[in-house]
Amino acid sequence: MLVNFLNSFMSYFLLMVIIVVVAGVATAIGITMAKKKNANTVSASDHGKN
Repeated sequence: MLVNFLNSFMSYFLLMVIIVVVAGVATAIGITMAKKKNANTVSASDHGKN
């Protein structure tokens, strides 16, 4: 009985860990892309002013 509970718990725990890792990677990629876009926008607007 306890073994079944532990197997089920570990299965859901592993699923949660995978979801958290995927969300963390997606967030890091999104932040990196936003920073690059903002840097390109600032540099493009600086070139336009000169």
